Amino acid sequence: MPDRSKLTFLIGGARSGKSAHAETLATALPPPWIYIATAQAYDDEMHERIALHRSRRGEGWTTIDAPLDLAGTLAALPDDQPVLVDCLTLWLTNHMLAEHDLGLECRRLAEVLSRPRGPWFVVSNEVGQGIVPDNALARRFRDAAGRLNQQVAAVADTVLLMVAGLPLKVK
Repeated sequence: MPDRSKLTFLIGGARSGKSAHAETLATALPPPWIYIATAQAYDDEMHERIALHRSRRGEGWTTIDAPLDLAGTLAALPDDQPVLVDCLTLWLTNHMLAEHDLGLECRRLAEVLSRPRGPWFVVSNEVGQGIVPDNALARRFRDAAGRLNQQVAAVADTVLLMVAGLPLKVK
C-alpha cells in the first residue's frame, strides 16, 4: 500500500494497463477517491474512451474535469485523499492546442506535484520509444511529453513503468 502523502507516477505505452493499475492502487486506500480527468471529448471515439474509463470506477469516486488548470485543481484539493490524475499527455495536448506556454504550465504542474498532500497517482504515456514522428507538431509533442515526464519522475516518490499490464518499479 502506498504511503499517505506520496506521489506515484505510472508511465507506459498505449493500452499498457496504466489507468487500471492506478485505479487498483488508489482503491486499496479508503474512499473517497478523487479522479481528475484531463480528457476532452471532441469526437465519438473519445466519448467512448471516457465512458469506458467511467464504467470501471464504481461508487466512492468523485470525478473532476481539469483539461487545463491541473496545477490549480490539485492545489485546491483536500489533504489526505487518494487522487488519480489521468493523464498528463492529454493535459499537455490541451495546452498545445490552446497554444499556451508549455514550459510554464509544466513547471507549475511539477511544482504542485512535488508536494503531494495525500497519496497521488499520476498517469502518463511514454511516447518516446517509437519512430521519430514525420511532422513538426508531432515531434514537438513527443519532445514536450518527454520533458514533462522527466520533470514528474524527478519529483515522484515511486515511478512504475507499465508493460503489458505489469508494473515494473523504476524508482
